[in-house]
Amino acid sequence: MLTTTTDPTATARPTTTAKPARVRAGRQLHGGRITHAVLIVFTMGSLFPLVWTAIAASRNNTRLAQTPPPFWFGGNLFKNLEIAWTDANMGTALLNTTVVAGTVAAGTVVFSTLAGFAFAKLRFRFKNLLMVLVIGTMMVPPQLSVVPLYMLIAELSWTDQLQSVILPMLVSAFGVFFMRQYLSEALPTELIEAARVDGASSWRVVWHVVFPAARPAMAVLGMLTFVMAWNDFFWPIIALTQNGSPTVQVALTGLGRGFIPDQSVIMAGALLGTLPLLLAFVIFGKQIVGGIMQGAVKG
Repeated sequence: MLTTTTDPTATARPTTTAKPARVRAGRQLHGGRITHAVLIVFTMGSLFPLVWTAIAASRNNTRLAQTPPPFWFGGNLFKNLEIAWTDANMGTALLNTTVVAGTVAAGTVVFSTLAGFAFAKLRFRFKNLLMVLVIGTMMVPPQLSVVPLYMLIAELSWTDQLQSVILPMLVSAFGVFFMRQYLSEALPTELIEAARVDGASSWRVVWHVVFPAARPAMAVLGMLTFVMAWNDFFWPIIALTQNGSPTVQVALTGLGRGFIPDQSVIMAGALLGTLPLLLAFVIFGKQIVGGIMQGAVKG
């Protein structure tokens, strides 16, 4: 019969549990005081032009000419806003600018995505040469195209009509290059081939494969194009007039006329032209940032 003996001098060894390794992935990062100070300084510097515009719009021309200039709000804001709204025909200008900027942004996003997909994933002759030509157009100053473009819209009787500022901007070389670079990395060729094997046509591939994959880049391109079209001044001031179908930038030129321009009214008009952009960023800012982050974490 086997017996087991225990050593009375033996002591139980304490069991040590290994501490879990610190998980760094997904850990929330906290900035220090220096980081917060730098961000506050940059935020104040970015907001200063807007705040100063509002302060100047709430004063009168006499106070703005004094030294030192005012650094707080006055009591003429709503009065100056009403004058700017009436004198510049701001209601019509805001509507026209919304139509122009929205149409240009939508057209640029769609056409640039199609062209970018073709340059990124399709095979055709002279593809690289055509891409070089597209990039080369970005090096041509826009001032060189003003005379032939104006002759064209005058021949078509489009002077002082919105299509004269919409159609020349529906496609941009930057948008084509931007979408081509994005789709080259974000859209796997195997996904397109799988759709082809399933019998999908070219338009079905574009609608169900290309557009969903390019959605983050399309959001960024649409935002940049909308802001650029909204703030465009050079070509609209040539093609449009203040009394016809003005955009915001064209309408604001009427506020600076006179022997002594009223700077407070001009600032009020600039504030009216800026508020829709700020409102758009407040409403759609979360979706735009979410689209950018969705594209950043692919793969």
